Amino acid sequence: MRAYERFVGAEWVKSVAPQERVWFALYEPRDERRLRLRIGAFEEATIRAGHGWLACDLTDEFARWMASQEYRESYFASPEDLTEDLLDDFAERLAQTVRSVLSSPEADEKSVVAIYGVGSLFGLARVSLLLEKIAPQVRGRLLVFFPGEHDNGNYRLLDARDGWNYLAIPITAQEGTTT
Repeated sequence: MRAYERFVGAEWVKSVAPQERVWFALYEPRDERRLRLRIGAFEEATIRAGHGWLACDLTDEFARWMASQEYRESYFASPEDLTEDLLDDFAERLAQTVRSVLSSPEADEKSVVAIYGVGSLFGLARVSLLLEKIAPQVRGRLLVFFPGEHDNGNYRLLDARDGWNYLAIPITAQEGTTT
């Protein structure tokens, strides 16, 4: 938490690339519940630093998308029928969900938009592709609560997938957790 307070309280440089407006709050996947209990503390720290706060929970997005699918029952019976094209459709819907928060009037250049629940995307949508789609719309800062690790510029979701290199700023705590 102290590491985040330092980031949000520091002066924000306006002329940075969209990817550099993204902060990753890294934590151990086993600490997901603990982190969710502390989301309010991140909001309070952001407001104390003089910034706005908006949150976007992605946990139930796949369920919402699936509920809208005409052939959802057959997908449950045969998950292998969820083709790449269908999952690309889900990824685009996910990006639209986040874009709707990023485009709200409250999400200005002095605000933090926090995304959590990205662990629920594992195996369904890549966080890296989501960020490619939405980073250009970030006016202030995008805080991604990320259950995984960062090593030499590579991020790995849930410590299980090959990582990807991304310019986002990692926020880690000295004792191994963000909370």
